[in-house]
Amino acid sequence: MEIKAQIVEGIKYKPILKCHLNEVLFDEFDINSAKSSSLVLFGQNRFGLSKWVSPKRTRSYPYERVYITFSVSKRITVIPVVKDEGIAGDRDFLQWDTVSLMSLLDVYVILAYYETAEKHRSRVGKITNQRFDNDFVVTKIEEISSYHSSALHWNLKELKSISSVLEKARISYKRISEKTNVSFHSERGLNSFAESISENLSDFMESSRLKAQSAQSREFLTIQPKEILATQTKAKITITNYLGGKYFFTVDEVLIKDGNLLLIESKHSKSGKLPSVGDIKDGLLKMMLYANLENVNIDDKLFLSLPVLRLTSEKVTGEISSNSELETQENFYRENNFNKRKIEFLQSLFTEAKENNFRISLEKS
Repeated sequence: MEIKAQIVEGIKYKPILKCHLNEVLFDEFDINSAKSSSLVLFGQNRFGLSKWVSPKRTRSYPYERVYITFSVSKRITVIPVVKDEGIAGDRDFLQWDTVSLMSLLDVYVILAYYETAEKHRSRVGKITNQRFDNDFVVTKIEEISSYHSSALHWNLKELKSISSVLEKARISYKRISEKTNVSFHSERGLNSFAESISENLSDFMESSRLKAQSAQSREFLTIQPKEILATQTKAKITITNYLGGKYFFTVDEVLIKDGNLLLIESKHSKSGKLPSVGDIKDGLLKMMLYANLENVNIDDKLFLSLPVLRLTSEKVTGEISSNSELETQENFYRENNFNKRKIEFLQSLFTEAKENNFRISLEKS
């Protein structure tokens, strides 16, 4: 099943869930020692800043990190343009749709590069502990602090000058190779990537989209360990937005019920009564997108869509949802011996779901 949808305007979303951001004074800020999500205090400005450990989103689940910063009005995320782990490891490049998605979410992207690294102690042909050029990142934060256009304009501007960042990355990896005696992937791939962007941004967009479509097809055929599905009805969903971006996702489950198309994102826990907070927040970022969809269609037939974040566990009995009556919820908490902390967390989740027009369910897998 293939679903097509549009986001006609920008994302509208009101976060309710409390997310702690470690405060850092700008004068003391170091991207390498900073938490994965932080609150950077720069004079009168406050930035919610997150960082990726790879340009490939499936390697480190960065959506949670970005979600945490949504309590701050101005958000920045730092993404490496390339990450080469050594000839025996992976090499990942930035993709257009990553930047386009961040633009859609009004997140300023700092395209950064790794400056130093260490030889892996046990794995031949690999490096570890890659560290960003902090001075470069700090300079970009300063630029954003006085930048008054949208994240979209900033991100497009940065993409147009990405070749200079890639050149810095190339020089750094050459220096790291000499220092660690570890070989890296051929520079031809890096040069080709740089040329594809600098010569024609449209070609870079299309190339990235083809790769994203390929990844979507692979994910469509795969059930992850953290997905416990009721129907096995995975579906591809392609979202087009007003910024010209296309986003290729895979919905864990779909269900047509009472004329509504339920788009179900599933998160599962084997050992806990709830999936991990990280998994849940990762799912919430998907809800941000799905809750803003319009013109949802299958084979040109329009549907009203209802996003659902479905939480399952082997350690609970019964089920509740954000639409359940208070008495039903209280009985569920009592029967499953939920402590005060878990109850408050779920109540915040349910409130967030109601505020943003999606549903959360919790049930035994």
